[in-house]
Amino acid sequence: MRALLSVSDKRGVVELATGLVALGFELFSTGNTKAAIAAAGIPVKSVSDITQFPEILDGRVKTLHPSIHGAILARRDLTEHMQRIADLGIIPIDIVVVNLYPFAATIAKANVTDAEAIEQIDIGGPAMIRASAKNHSAVLPIVSPDDYPEVLAALQTNSVTPQLRRTLAARAFAHTAQYDANIAAYLTRDEVFPPVLVASAPLSRMLRYGENPHQNGALYGTFDERFHVLHGKELSYINILDICAVQELIEEFHSSEGVALAIVKHTNPCGVALAPTGVEAWQKAFATDREAPFGGVIAINARVDVSLAQAIDEIFSEIIIAPDFDPDALTLLMQKKQRRLVKSTAAIATDQSLAIHAIPGGFLVQQPDREIPRGEIWDCVTARKPTAEELLGLKFAWRVAKHVKSNAIVYCASDRTLGVGAGQMSRVDSARVGVEKAQRAGLSLVGSVLASDAFFPFPDGVETAALAGVTAIVQPGGSVRDADVIAAANRLGIAMIFTGRRHFRH
Repeated sequence: MRALLSVSDKRGVVELATGLVALGFELFSTGNTKAAIAAAGIPVKSVSDITQFPEILDGRVKTLHPSIHGAILARRDLTEHMQRIADLGIIPIDIVVVNLYPFAATIAKANVTDAEAIEQIDIGGPAMIRASAKNHSAVLPIVSPDDYPEVLAALQTNSVTPQLRRTLAARAFAHTAQYDANIAAYLTRDEVFPPVLVASAPLSRMLRYGENPHQNGALYGTFDERFHVLHGKELSYINILDICAVQELIEEFHSSEGVALAIVKHTNPCGVALAPTGVEAWQKAFATDREAPFGGVIAINARVDVSLAQAIDEIFSEIIIAPDFDPDALTLLMQKKQRRLVKSTAAIATDQSLAIHAIPGGFLVQQPDREIPRGEIWDCVTARKPTAEELLGLKFAWRVAKHVKSNAIVYCASDRTLGVGAGQMSRVDSARVGVEKAQRAGLSLVGSVLASDAFFPFPDGVETAALAGVTAIVQPGGSVRDADVIAAANRLGIAMIFTGRRHFRH
């Protein structure tokens, strides 16, 4: 029996080699893999002993040879295949252990050159993996060190099943598919929308279920590298959606502006505030809506101290996300066993990956809405200009409205939300909902500002806001009735800004 080992990731390869030799396998290897196995005192031969040809071109060509691929691909159930390789002096290879050059790790390095990246494109490795996976009924393809113990145990107990072979083959093809996807994405990185959508992500873990208990769910990719659960049970599908939504929102606010705190429920903001301290930010954000935040998700852009922890602890929040937690704050917040405490370790709003939405038969793909609006090029279209205080509020409200489900209406002061209307079928209904929420919270909208994620199709939304006490509005403009809307704002003494850009969120 023969096994060929050629791995970039050398975790566990010595232990695997030791186990294979104990089972009677003759080992063949290449380059650094052979050196690592030999250094452990394990008998191993060079691939060149099979090919009778030296490695050439700095190792670019070493396994691309009929003596290798014939030994892997020959069908054991076909007499003519076995006779042909016997006539050529080719001895079958029964196990192929290969993983590929570290292309993804290479391109992740700062200032990597194309030459460095291209040199990490493996050729012989994928060929051997695919060959062994194709012939998995006779050859065991192994691409991950995580699979070594399972395979060794099966070999030792003579229990290598067809299902195990099929599973290893599927993992092998997934390994090469992801590898090729990384290369294709790198080579088309200057194309916003490549001619073929190539996307891949490893399975991170299975989830308890999807949006509902009758739906299965799973997490793929690197989410767990960006968010570390410090306390609480496993995050659910909906938890992860909420975490992403609130973290994107909180990253709209820079730490130089103060402490920002946001509360979301089902991805919609319930309250957002800026303040000198976390406690003040919490009090302002929570005051926006004292009903919806129960069981909600909180994110803060600053370290959570014990005073903030005590304030937040007055209600049950499903998840609290922060860059860090003081030990005393962590101890206090961990007293509620059902609460998750999550440490954010990397910004997500800088990620320019395409946003992908699955539809029957394909995908909808768009660039992410990462613009951070600051108001530098806004156009005031009314006779009255916003005051400095109103302008602060408009900039604040516009950033929040970007994260509210359409139709989105957000009422704000200069540093906090006062009422949010989300997801209604008409814009005026969202305007009314925002007023009603502010009234239920006991918050006055007199002197407040309003942001609308898209244009007002009729003056009724502006009139609703004016009745509540709004004095300034920011909206994209672009309606066929803009003139009517502007006239209503002028009649009501409201300052109105057009941004020329909308922020729909569905």
